[in-house]
Amino acid sequence: MQTIGHFIGGKHVEGTSGRFADVFNPATGEVQAKVALATDAELDTAVANAAAAQPAWAATNPQRRARVMMKFVELLNRDMDKLAEALSREHGKTLPDAKGDVIRGLEVAEFCIGAPHLLKGDYTEGAGPGIDMYSMRQPLGVVAGITPFNFPAMIPMWKFCPAIACGNAFILKPSERDPSVPIMLAELMIEAGLPAGLLNVVNGDKGAVDAILDHEVIQAVGFVGSTPIAQYVYSRATANGKRAQCFGGAKNHMIIMPDADMDQAADALIGAGYGAAGERCMAVSVAVPVGDATADALVAKLAPKIEALKVGPYTAGDDVDFGPLVTKEALTRVKGLVDQGVKEGADLVVDGRGFSMQGYEDGFFMGGCLFDKVTKDMDIYKTEIFGPVLSVVRAQTYEEALGLAMDHEYGNGTAIYTRDGDTARDFAARVNIGMVGINVPIPVPLAYHTFGGWKKSGFGDLNQHGPDGFKFYTRTKTVTARWPSGIKEGAEFSIPTMK
Repeated sequence: MQTIGHFIGGKHVEGTSGRFADVFNPATGEVQAKVALATDAELDTAVANAAAAQPAWAATNPQRRARVMMKFVELLNRDMDKLAEALSREHGKTLPDAKGDVIRGLEVAEFCIGAPHLLKGDYTEGAGPGIDMYSMRQPLGVVAGITPFNFPAMIPMWKFCPAIACGNAFILKPSERDPSVPIMLAELMIEAGLPAGLLNVVNGDKGAVDAILDHEVIQAVGFVGSTPIAQYVYSRATANGKRAQCFGGAKNHMIIMPDADMDQAADALIGAGYGAAGERCMAVSVAVPVGDATADALVAKLAPKIEALKVGPYTAGDDVDFGPLVTKEALTRVKGLVDQGVKEGADLVVDGRGFSMQGYEDGFFMGGCLFDKVTKDMDIYKTEIFGPVLSVVRAQTYEEALGLAMDHEYGNGTAIYTRDGDTARDFAARVNIGMVGINVPIPVPLAYHTFGGWKKSGFGDLNQHGPDGFKFYTRTKTVTARWPSGIKEGAEFSIPTMK
């Protein structure tokens, strides 16, 4: 059986802890590999490699650093099929969806090619008599990322691409559930010309996370995962004097107004709700039709579409809409939440709990579920299910629908489907959620804007990628300069002012 270690100092390193986690094939339920779980000493080795390599990299001009990103993008395109297949094999998502995972990360790498421009500071000539003032954006040093299972290519690249382009060294602790692609990405960065030691991949569990959070050399930590862990990482990292940007769970609402194109809205909900088996932080898990007539029409269109969804292994190619959940524990949890929804009195219109596929009976498959007449006091409404489950919560007015999205503790993404510009503008202006779609079901910003949720979906002042990514991974130094010509002799003892 394959054993996956770490990637430290530009090479593969076997684990020494003697502790391993199982890596499953979600389609078959079989253990296909074991991944080593790092010791504190192994993390220390990775940090030492990073700290040794970083000063020379920081002194490398931004244009040369950008050329590494240019080559990395070329290599990602070259190995797209290979990366997608490895991703699907460990995560379970379909091959087209796996390619989308890689491409969304690749787009951030493309944005980072603009590092020479993005790292420019400000300059003021003649700020005072003979005084010039300017600012510089300088790297932090060694930084780290703790990334989730559901996007094993995209989110690591969202973290390490801007960090490295800014002149930092990076320690990546990916999910132990699907560890192969992050190591493949590190290999490609070395092939692209990145000096060894600047991108180290350390596999591990909570022990590795805590070691990162407590390590005095690591200056900043980026995290994506569940809200309880995001809060934990943010609190512990900041208590140790680190910068932290931590993104948590979601319960994304899509409001459907009576004037919306109902076919368009239904198709949007199918893709946004069931793609990747619902294992997306930007999945739409709550549909809010306004008015009973709208709700009845929407449910009537959704039910047959959900019943017709094709569920299967990634090896079936384009003939599959979504694949299995990532682990048996995830499957059990999602089914348990559906059971709870039935007990709470929601109307289970489509029940996918009994789905079974011939030849893949031990896989972690589940069919799509659709609840109607869900109320905001139910657990299935309050909890992030992270599975192929869509809840319809009926609202009688636009204000009630808006209030549902605004009152929920999560604030990652939201959307509205309407033909009315006034309603759309009002919704975008008032809703207290970080990312908003208008007739767009999954409003994930492109790489040159920033990604981040509000409320309990995000902790920290700066978002991921885009300009915020470069701000997060640098600190600003401001220089005030005056040269000897015209300087009076003698000391001044009062605070300097402009004269």
